[in-house]
This record gives sequence, structure tokens and C-alpha cells, in this order.
Amino acid sequence: MRIAVTGSTGLIGRALVRSLETDGHHVVRLVRRPPADAREAQWDPRRQWVDTGALAGCEAVVHLAGAGVGDHRWTDAYKKEIRDSRVHGTGAIAEAVASLGEPPRVLLSASATGIYGDTGTRTVDESTPPGHGFLAGVCQDWEEATGAAAEAGVRTVLLRTGLVVSREGGAWARLFPLFGLGLGGRLGSGRQYWSFIALHDHIAALRHLLDSPSLSGPFNLTAPHPVTNREVTEAMGRVLKRPTPFPAPAPALRLALGGMATEVLASQRVLPRRLLDSGFGFAFPDIESAVRAALGKS
Repeated sequence: MRIAVTGSTGLIGRALVRSLETDGHHVVRLVRRPPADAREAQWDPRRQWVDTGALAGCEAVVHLAGAGVGDHRWTDAYKKEIRDSRVHGTGAIAEAVASLGEPPRVLLSASATGIYGDTGTRTVDESTPPGHGFLAGVCQDWEEATGAAAEAGVRTVLLRTGLVVSREGGAWARLFPLFGLGLGGRLGSGRQYWSFIALHDHIAALRHLLDSPSLSGPFNLTAPHPVTNREVTEAMGRVLKRPTPFPAPAPALRLALGGMATEVLASQRVLPRRLLDSGFGFAFPDIESAVRAALGKS
């Protein structure tokens, strides 16, 4: 299968490309710089331009690109970059897909569990309406930007990803060194729910959604057992055999992180209802097994 992938240098993109190429698929990496070789093609999300010639013959497109939510302090300028990189980039990909004489059969497009806002202790699934807040608004616009592809008859899957447990990137890559040094601790009250997923399970879910022609619409890519931040802290301490004595109080987080602290302290108890109903099985369904998998521990 010929598959185009944006965001191929990110945590999920790198792992997905490895998985696909290991199984003999031909991957076209869409990059913003000039292509380095025949495996790459160029696109420019700022100008909303895509080299559509590179998409010709692709049976699937996986769109994962977007400015990192945790990469910078949330100034007004960076919040605009977060929104624009997702909404404009997704619109460009969707319109490019729709413009092809023979479009791909499926578009998998990134989104996030942030769409639900702060859910407190209430469990939510794909039938739950969007919540409130900056990320919830971004996610709604992000998902709506796929409209051109769906209107062209392309099966469109929205990937509402939770916190990915991995040492290779993302939020957890910052947690592992701190906890490894015995400097980890709960964030705020620790009562907020974290909806996580092991990187292995995330890639397996992407492959499942690529290969299931009856599946479309939103899917929560989270493990079936969300846990509180306090439980995450305890699991990290057990697996790493380190104390976890250093909580980060909410006021300190707000001072250090600015607006992003609201999202760090928010609670999201998200269930992967549609993924489970589709027959997908998690290899690492609980937090301790996910942490062990990230560390290569049995």
C-alpha cells in the first residue's frame, strides 16, 4: 500500500512509519522543507499548499502534523500558532485529497481528547459533545477542517489521542528523567484524571483503523482504564523504584506554565468506546503495564 504521512518526524509519526515500512508498505513523507530524496514530498501548511502529485496513487493519508502543545509557553502568538498549524494544515491536506481524480480510500487525521474540555470525574466517550476552553475550541475547528475530504467521499477518521506513554517524545519523555532521579511527584491535587495510551497500542490502533473500511468518524485513542495523576505518580515510582516526594502545587504550575497550566490541571476521564466496540484489543490497558512497556520492562 502507498501511504502519505505528515508529521513523520514526530513521536507518533516516526513509530508509524517504522511499522508501515517494516510490513512492506511504501510511505511518502510530506515535509515542509525541500525533499531530501524520493521518499519525501513537500507541503506548506502556512500557505495551505500540498504537492498533490505526491498523493497520486496513495491509498491512505495519515495527517499527524501540528505545532507541539507543550513546546512553548502559551503566549497569544503561540496559541495562534497552535490553532493555525492544525486548522490550516488539516484544511490543506483535506482539500488536496478531495482534489484528486482518484482520491485515497481513507484519511486518518489527528485530533486530541482536549476536545472534551475538563470532564472532572465524569467518564466521556465519542458520543459526548465538545467541552469548553482553548484546546476544546482548537480541536473542534481542527476536526471540522477535514470536511472537504469527507464531502469528497473519503472515509475520514478523527484520532482523538490522549497522553502517549513513551520515552521517545511527548509529555512522558519529560516525566521519565525526573522520576528516574527521584524528583517526580503529583501535579496540583493529583485528583485530575489522565487518559493515557501506550505508544505500542497507539500505533496498533492506527493500523487497525487504516485496515477497517467500515470505521469512520471520531475515535478516542486512550487506554480503557484512565487514572488520576496521583495514581500515575505512584505507578511511576513503583516501576522506577524511586521515591516521588516533590509535588508541584497548582499556583506554582500556573506561574511556570501560564495558560497551559489550565490544561495540565484539567481532568479528562476518557473511554475508547468505539475502538473497543470495533474489536480492538489493548496490549497495555493499565498504567503500570504502559509505563513498563515504555521502559522495555516485562
